[in-house]
Amino acid sequence: MVSSQRKIVACLGSSSTAGKGQAFDWIAELRRRPGNGQFEFRNFGVGGDLAYNARQRLPDVLACRPGKVIVWVGGNDVLALVSRKVRRSFAFWKRLPRTPSPDWFHENLTEIARRLKRETAADIGLCSLPPIGEAPDSDDPFQSELNRRIEEYSAIVAAVAHEERCFYIPVHEAISEAIRASPGRAFTAFNFLPFYRDAFRVLVLRQHPDEVARRNGWLFHSDDVHLNSRAGRLVADRAQKFIEA
Repeated sequence: MVSSQRKIVACLGSSSTAGKGQAFDWIAELRRRPGNGQFEFRNFGVGGDLAYNARQRLPDVLACRPGKVIVWVGGNDVLALVSRKVRRSFAFWKRLPRTPSPDWFHENLTEIARRLKRETAADIGLCSLPPIGEAPDSDDPFQSELNRRIEEYSAIVAAVAHEERCFYIPVHEAISEAIRASPGRAFTAFNFLPFYRDAFRVLVLRQHPDEVARRNGWLFHSDDVHLNSRAGRLVADRAQKFIEA
């Protein structure tokens, strides 16, 4: 039985928060840390979610009466903006009422923060976005546009955190610094097939996500998008600072 004295930390986001398949489970990493026995971590991550979808799921977060909330969403918003293939898929799969845009992301993230502030007494932490791909200075058009949009959307996260007086969790800065010290491959095109292949490797063949990362030639990702343990532990470290604040 979970002690009623444990503070609930609710984590709202997409597949990187869900931590299934090839995505490093940074929430499980936090649960394992000896000093976190006072916290109960609730995982509200759903694969493929944009900020709009996370906003629709706020009632589940509110119902658990959290003491802390970590919001980490936006990577799919960026992918849907940069890739027409992703945009068409998400429009159907996630029932998007509008075409993804920076303004819509800002609107949805702001409403998430405001509703959490209005309907809970929780401390709220907003995470910036990790790089997609590992070539920060690439001339490849797709990677270059991803880099630009990730920077733009991370700046939006920082702005909303400032405007709404939330904590800002610098995931983007931490992982970008590590990648700049050891840059790797560019992400030059999005295809769904490699994601299904890598999920099969982990879920069926029982390969560790870090082994998938090595097979794919990534240093900080397991596939083109999801983080491996090297980068995922940086996320856990930044989240740790927030929950201890």
